[in-house]
Amino acid sequence: MRERHPYLGESGSIVALAHRGFSREGLENSMKAFQAAVDLGFRYVETDAHGTADGVAVALHDASLDRTTDRVGLVSSLPSSEVLGARIGGVEPVPLLEDVLGTWPELRVNIDVKAVSGIGPVADAIERTGSHARVCVASFSARRRVATLKRLSRPVATSAGTSEAAGFFAVGALGRGVGAALRRVDLLQIPAQMGRTTLLTSRHVTAAHRVGREVHVWTVNETAEMTRLLEMGVDGLVSDRADLLRDVLIARGSWS
Repeated sequence: MRERHPYLGESGSIVALAHRGFSREGLENSMKAFQAAVDLGFRYVETDAHGTADGVAVALHDASLDRTTDRVGLVSSLPSSEVLGARIGGVEPVPLLEDVLGTWPELRVNIDVKAVSGIGPVADAIERTGSHARVCVASFSARRRVATLKRLSRPVATSAGTSEAAGFFAVGALGRGVGAALRRVDLLQIPAQMGRTTLLTSRHVTAAHRVGREVHVWTVNETAEMTRLLEMGVDGLVSDRADLLRDVLIARGSWS
């Protein structure tokens, strides 16, 4: 059985993740959004990371600056000075991942390594801040995740990539082969459904728990769905509506 990583906190606690921080103003992945989540009482945030042309990790979801900032261009092709000069929503600077990790020393951070350019820079930011015990490294690509882990001096928590999650869904409902599918990770971060197709069932959750893996579901923004998944037994929820998620957990006596 894999040893429980400190990132996950106490067994039985619900991991409530503020997705890209919390902002109703379109300021995702900004320091203002992360501070808003902290002010709400969140102990976990989710963020994304890319590497600039000169090897600096920034907290940004997209490969380019175009959608969320007042500048354009691929992050991996631009120097950090130009990326950091961009303003999210025209007002908030793109943050360094190192600043997200260093500003709130107790905050647990789920980092999605979005591209190959982020592998080294993300590892460097974790090393410089010594935040191994409160970080989960995730990626849709298991190769990117593993490459990032190889650069670290100490273990971090890890989440399944797309291929591993697919393997889990293929065998999870049967209750067999789950340990092999998830042998390299601490938890699953998965959608409850894809389009109109429901993916996650209580049998999947039970199967993951049987081999000591947690199940965190993204991105859940409706209170009824939050409640349904919690009653199913999931261990964590990722939400853009951190305010609603907190209210649901308080009502259930699960907010810490």
